[in-house]
Amino acid sequence: MYILDCGYILHHGVAGNNFLQECMVARLRKTITGTWNWAYQFCGTSVPCRNNTKESKRRIYDNRRGCIPCLLLLLCLFFIPESPRWLAKIGKEREFEAALQRLRGQNADTSHEASEIKDYLENLQKISDDKILNLFQQKYVHLVIVGVGLMVVQGLGGLYGFTFYMSEIFDSAGISSTVGFMAVAILQIPATVLGASLIDKFGRRTLLMASAFGECLGCFLTGLSFVMQDHNWWKEVSPILALIGVLVYLGSYSFGMGGIPWVIVSEIFPINVKGSAGTLCNFVSWSCSWVVSYTFNFLFEWSSAGTFFIYSSICGFGVLFVAKLVPETKGRTLEEIHASMTNILQ
Repeated sequence: MYILDCGYILHHGVAGNNFLQECMVARLRKTITGTWNWAYQFCGTSVPCRNNTKESKRRIYDNRRGCIPCLLLLLCLFFIPESPRWLAKIGKEREFEAALQRLRGQNADTSHEASEIKDYLENLQKISDDKILNLFQQKYVHLVIVGVGLMVVQGLGGLYGFTFYMSEIFDSAGISSTVGFMAVAILQIPATVLGASLIDKFGRRTLLMASAFGECLGCFLTGLSFVMQDHNWWKEVSPILALIGVLVYLGSYSFGMGGIPWVIVSEIFPINVKGSAGTLCNFVSWSCSWVVSYTFNFLFEWSSAGTFFIYSSICGFGVLFVAKLVPETKGRTLEEIHASMTNILQ
């Protein structure tokens, strides 16, 4: 089980996003990495919801099914070129040029892009190596605050409380679990497609703020439904309000806060600290997710409404955090993003 967790964290949290960001051209980077992350979020939230049904609790989930996508990924890796930026960083110039040409197409002119990447890396290598302590230099403080802050808002916003304990939420609210799960399943696909299609049009910050606000509203509505239930107000309305709250929360998470934080983390950190930064942000994300998973039952027994009001407050803080600190990276190359945020080339 620990081996599965380690492999999952390394693939999704560190390696997957970094590889895609380093290989894609600026005009396609947002669409491709966004689609990849939203596909992950769709599967990652749908599977726990499915396994949370009463029917699935009566049988042992066949873990062998999970080997199929892992084997397919392993086979595909043999046909994927190495990251050009990483090859340039370790001094393999011939392999760097070949990988870049392969990714851009045999007839593409890569001389300008190759020159930019090499010039940028030369400046980076004069400054520092990829060590965890280097992240806490003054020039990286803003980046660390943005990356870690997004992971905290994403992790503590309540997702794993909703997905892992959805049956308990629906039962306590007086909703049929079957109806609730069907509504969630129907919502996931359009919300995921919506997020992937809007990221290029509106940019990171706008979608993140809209997503965090939607999560805040969804948690508030869910908490309000339990307040109404506790005081016997509008008994016919409170279950519907709880269902609306859950759907608003999960829909909002799917089109923004689920995938965009990982995209931003893989974009804003220069390659000389990208590995350490990805590890730190990944650790923070899963630590926060564990806190939510572990404490949800205790909080829910303490106060059903209070639990969701706490999550609502965290998501509301996320709106302000994104508005004040998170940069917009729409239409910019990785080198332009890094230079503007760390002043390395100035």
